Amino acid sequence: MGRKSNYENGMYQQLMEIMGRLDTVEKEHKQEVGELKAEIADLKEENQLLRQENRLLKDDNARLKSIINHDSSNTSLPPSTDQKGGKPANTYNGRKKTKRKAGGQKGHKGTTLTKAEIEVKIASGKCRHEVKMIGNAAGQKYVTKYVVDLAVEPMITEIRIYADKEGVLHIPKEYRSDVTYGANVKALAVSLYSEGVMSNDRIASFLNAAGNGELELSEGSVYGFCKKLASVSQTSISNLENELLNQKVVATDATVVTVNGKQNYIRNFSIKNSVVYHAMGGKSIEALKGLYFLKHYTGILLHDHETALYHFGTDHAECNVHIIRYLRKNTEETGNAWSGEMSALLCEMNRERKELLGQGFPSFPPAILREYEEKYFSLIRKGEAENKTTRHKYAKKEEKTLLNRMDKYSHNHLLFLHDFSVPFDDNISERDLRKAKIARKWLEVFARKAAVKCTVPL
Repeated sequence: MGRKSNYENGMYQQLMEIMGRLDTVEKEHKQEVGELKAEIADLKEENQLLRQENRLLKDDNARLKSIINHDSSNTSLPPSTDQKGGKPANTYNGRKKTKRKAGGQKGHKGTTLTKAEIEVKIASGKCRHEVKMIGNAAGQKYVTKYVVDLAVEPMITEIRIYADKEGVLHIPKEYRSDVTYGANVKALAVSLYSEGVMSNDRIASFLNAAGNGELELSEGSVYGFCKKLASVSQTSISNLENELLNQKVVATDATVVTVNGKQNYIRNFSIKNSVVYHAMGGKSIEALKGLYFLKHYTGILLHDHETALYHFGTDHAECNVHIIRYLRKNTEETGNAWSGEMSALLCEMNRERKELLGQGFPSFPPAILREYEEKYFSLIRKGEAENKTTRHKYAKKEEKTLLNRMDKYSHNHLLFLHDFSVPFDDNISERDLRKAKIARKWLEVFARKAAVKCTVPL
């Protein structure tokens, strides 16, 4: 009995010892599990941060790739910035190729001078006529060919001014200086400056070369001619602006220039045969209010979504060529279908408009208008749906901005449908402004807020 009790006590002690060890192991295990859980939580948090950082990096990488792919075909950037495919600037052409050969097309009337036209010019006395004979002049039969050329040579006119009966010399204002340049030199200089977009020093060099080095024309003289033109043309510019005020639609655009190290702008107002330029310190509403034309114009302004211009005129048309570029950019960056379909729709609208315009129609019939507008807004709704799954954050945001713009300004983008006198784009204004973009040396005159170039209406 005593041995049994000792055995049971021994077993009990062993059991208690084992249970104590188990408690220790359990505590150590719980502590280890707790540490592992904390470590797992830290790793999960770190993983989440890394995932978030990875998403941001991917987004930023896609955004940078998008910027690299920006050119004049999918943004408002000028062609001079194009570097597509590693090509030099200005070599990328976003226009679609046609199967037509270069040069004159079949059915187009040629512009080559005819013998009859040359004979009329000779008879008018406006052209110097010389005869050059090839072969035996004694022969009775000959064939006439004409060569049209220019005779460029320096000419000096001596002006002799005689005194009147009282011995007083009445010298006209234009001859106050002993030596002046004539009207032809001045006209060529200002034409090369405004139309040819040449700098003052190059104009002087060109005319001196044309005059066999005898003109000795200086850069300062060329500047003086152009400054004089700006001064005497103010009346003509006012007349042009008054003509623009009577137009139903006027296109406008602006470009950045630098004057004395400060950013300024050149703004133009264009119609088919006339254009007026203005120098401006900014593009704000207050700056625009300083223009006489905008304060008094009551027609339709055509531009590339300059919201400040919406405070002037009575209606506005948006340039659809620009919006097509943004749509192309959206398709490239998001892969969504709506933007490509919208671009095709706008082009289809313009093709149909041109056909009806050629037939004398002033606008689309109401039924076709409704159909086109329904397609337009249907594509916007489709775009909003596709935008929800657009991958990159920057692309999603830009796409949403584009959709909002096309929805909010739908009337302005589709105004060319309702009134065929409204152009599809403002290309006329951009063409007129291209010279100002090329010629940075215009600015001496523009800084004095003078309209340098004005085309007299034909």
